[in-house]
Amino acid sequence: MSKRSALHEATWPELHEAQRAVLLEVLIHGSRSRADLARRTNLSRATLMRLTRGLVELGLVTEGETLAPTGRGRPSEVLHLRPEAAYFVGIKLTGDALYAVVTDLHAKVLASDERVLESRAVEDVVRLVAEVVDGFRGQFALTAVGVCLAGDVTYEGDQPLVLESPFLGWGTVALAALVERATGLAASVSNDVQALTVAHHWFGAGVGCTNMALIAVGAGIGSGFVVNDHIVRGSRGHPGKVGHLLVTEHGPQCDRGHTGCVSAFVTIPAILQNSGNSELEQTIRAAAAGDEASDRALRDAGRALGTVVATLADLIDPQKVIITGEALAVARYSSAEMEASIRERLDPAAEAVQVELVDFDFADYAWAAAIGAIRHVI
Repeated sequence: MSKRSALHEATWPELHEAQRAVLLEVLIHGSRSRADLARRTNLSRATLMRLTRGLVELGLVTEGETLAPTGRGRPSEVLHLRPEAAYFVGIKLTGDALYAVVTDLHAKVLASDERVLESRAVEDVVRLVAEVVDGFRGQFALTAVGVCLAGDVTYEGDQPLVLESPFLGWGTVALAALVERATGLAASVSNDVQALTVAHHWFGAGVGCTNMALIAVGAGIGSGFVVNDHIVRGSRGHPGKVGHLLVTEHGPQCDRGHTGCVSAFVTIPAILQNSGNSELEQTIRAAAAGDEASDRALRDAGRALGTVVATLADLIDPQKVIITGEALAVARYSSAEMEASIRERLDPAAEAVQVELVDFDFADYAWAAAIGAIRHVI
């Protein structure tokens, strides 16, 4: 059980729906004048004044400079987020390790930790989560903790439930409730790619997009989508399963026995199998040096990745598709093949899809989990 101290906890205040709307505007889109916030939230100036006064009193925002009106009207104060108003722990679980970060309210990473999983038993992992959280308590007044992992996460009411996590060997685990009990903090749990999608929508490469998709490629491949500013969860907790889309009827088999699917080409294990190498970096170096098997494996991966991008573009019509993950170097090496594959598969009437390759560090998943905690309390 976590050792809690009032000095090192911060209870998130109860906010009215209109207060949350105002706070989210400042949180996601940056400092705003009261006049601008009134326009964006469709609130009267008097109502907005009352709501923002409450947010100031709670310490979540602060008043800044006064802007002169551009036309008729009165001067308007600028409201700024107070990032130090709350701190959040984000944790990414793999089958072997725990990655953790602390962020402020503006999702800036302030501290990090990494631990080896000595055991994958649920109770042992939860105990380690609580230990890591306790390690941060001496520096930060923590508000909530978010956890993400590879696997299917669904909801029973508003409570997340891990249905399956193959790397951890888990099935049907009420992880959020267990973490809350062990840490004394509000907790959120999500699939790792879903968490990364939300993180980029609020604070990363997807800011300003109402419709976007994210593809994360590494040991596996997964995707997440935001439609009309809402993350798509699916009815059973596993949207974004793009790994077994058909690329070609002729080709290698994936680990599930499918011939020519995306997972048979684009994941790190598939690339190593197809190239005959033992490491991804080795494959990229060999391909650049002229090794035909390595070059072919990477270019085939690029074509498979293009299949995923075009399929998502045709399905949800996003403003942007973000590609990130441990195997991002594959997309960079084979960008020409990926782009050609997108053109071949994209609906002829569709506009060209904007694709952005975003640098990746494995701790990004922990950062995303912390943003999940921010989202959970707000």
